[in-house]
Amino acid sequence: QVQLVESGGGLVQPGGSLRLSCAASGSIFSRYDMGWYRQAPGKQRELVATFTSGGTTSYADSVRGRFTISRDNAKNTVYLQMNSLKPEDTAVYYCRSARGVYVYWGQGTQVTVSS
Repeated sequence: QVQLVESGGGLVQPGGSLRLSCAASGSIFSRYDMGWYRQAPGKQRELVATFTSGGTTSYADSVRGRFTISRDNAKNTVYLQMNSLKPEDTAVYYCRSARGVYVYWGQGTQVTVSS
């Protein structure tokens, strides 16, 4: 069992930055693929970025070059640095961990980009 707790969301002006954190407890963090997803009102949840246990990162086209995913296995934490934020980045951001058939989600943190 893995518990995930996100933090760092909030209200930011367009062009601003936020850093989200996702702290994991439970099983061996380093063996899990980690990811950030988001869901805007009225839309489906979508992938934002992933960081595999093997060290590979990937990004959605809409955030590539603006967002950076990182992980600290010693702290059991994955981060999402978000720069040059746009109103269309407004959503609830969720952390996800996966290993084989085992998939876990955090409760989400709200990010609102507005002037």
